[in-house]
Amino acid sequence: MEAQAAPAEAGPELDRGPGRGREPVRTCIVTRTAQSPGAMIRFVLGPDGAVVPDLRSRLPGRGAWITATRATVQAAVKRRAFHRAFKTGDVKAAPDLADQVAEGLRTDLRQALALANKAGCVVTGFGKVESAILGAEGIAALIHASDAAPDGRRKLAAALRRRYGDAISVIPVVDDLSNAELDMALGRDHVIHAALIAGAGTTGYLARWRRFRTFEGMASASEEDAPLSAGATAFDSHDDELK
Repeated sequence: MEAQAAPAEAGPELDRGPGRGREPVRTCIVTRTAQSPGAMIRFVLGPDGAVVPDLRSRLPGRGAWITATRATVQAAVKRRAFHRAFKTGDVKAAPDLADQVAEGLRTDLRQALALANKAGCVVTGFGKVESAILGAEGIAALIHASDAAPDGRRKLAAALRRRYGDAISVIPVVDDLSNAELDMALGRDHVIHAALIAGAGTTGYLARWRRFRTFEGMASASEEDAPLSAGATAFDSHDDELK
């Protein structure tokens, strides 16, 4: 009997571009794990063959998907996974591609905060933040500049404990942006402490914050498992455009 040839190994599948092939999951070209697109990052090839992060999953052309962590993006570059995925040798995956993604996510985070502010979901200033924490409605998240002094952090943490008691862990404390970045996002000077109140802008901001921290390997189990209200994903675009 003639031996049958072993089937060729299937290569990583690319998607068919925005607006087409809306499958509920994508397969990571590095780990080969099928996941929701919200837990991944899409990459496309630019006109010059450079690999480009498509953080909003909107760029035209076929895309390759990677689990949204720095380590996985670095592995994709090191293992030439993009060359295999796009099936061409004319692929330029920059050595600092993971840094490009991180900077894009950081920019996304600043823009999301600006949009939350436009939506009336941001309170700034130590006194106003403390009042919001202790008020009847409470807050959805507390924001410190990454270079904020320990004393202000400690006093607001005490206010959170008075307001929420043992449930304090449900209030995210965000300190990933510097004073200068907060000033840029909010269009005002010397923002050290801020708070987010409930609203669509807050939902979008916290989704992007969790995505950024997951990418950098900083997310806690509670952050990774936290539900995104109103069905939001890390790249929901209800408020993507600054008018």
